[in-house]
Amino acid sequence: MRINLGLVQPDVDVFWDLAPHDLSILDYILPGGLDPKTVSASGADPLGAGKACIGYLTMPLASGGIAHVNVNWLSPTKIRQMVIGGSKRTLVWDDLNPQQRISIHDRGVDLASTQASTSITERTAMTVSYRMGDIVVPALPEKEALGNMATEFAAAINERRAPRTDGAAGLRVLSVLEAVSESLSSGSAVTPRLEMEEFVA
Repeated sequence: MRINLGLVQPDVDVFWDLAPHDLSILDYILPGGLDPKTVSASGADPLGAGKACIGYLTMPLASGGIAHVNVNWLSPTKIRQMVIGGSKRTLVWDDLNPQQRISIHDRGVDLASTQASTSITERTAMTVSYRMGDIVVPALPEKEALGNMATEFAAAINERRAPRTDGAAGLRVLSVLEAVSESLSSGSAVTPRLEMEEFVA
């Protein structure tokens, strides 16, 4: 969720303005990078600005997971938050809380299946249990994001290595944003076109 009041951009919609940050984060943390099966976007323009000012993006992932992005220029409150649910823990990132930017929650739902059969049919019964474990808040150094980016870029040049986020990562994010625009126009899910063979590093 990346929402706030403004700034309404003159040349792009809310997806192209705000979503690249979260798509880049997803590309970095997902194994194999950002590779959604499809992209479904819906947007609203209550201002009559001629572009989406509120947007919702849903992406089923090739891994079987799902990613959902909520962006908004019209919210009276500013929120920069990401919830990442894993098989063992859930991570919550809150960029506006410097004392607790990341919290790791040992809380969730566990399903245990028991097979029950009858002479007529066989069915699967699911037993739901709720896990209420600890919350861990790791101590993180406070560093300026743009400074970190410039440092990594310089280190990649000096060490003659690929940067952590390279042009291919940027292309994956752009392919999703283009699919978002196409989905908004068509009103249906779109498969991103990632033409890596045309990318020159």
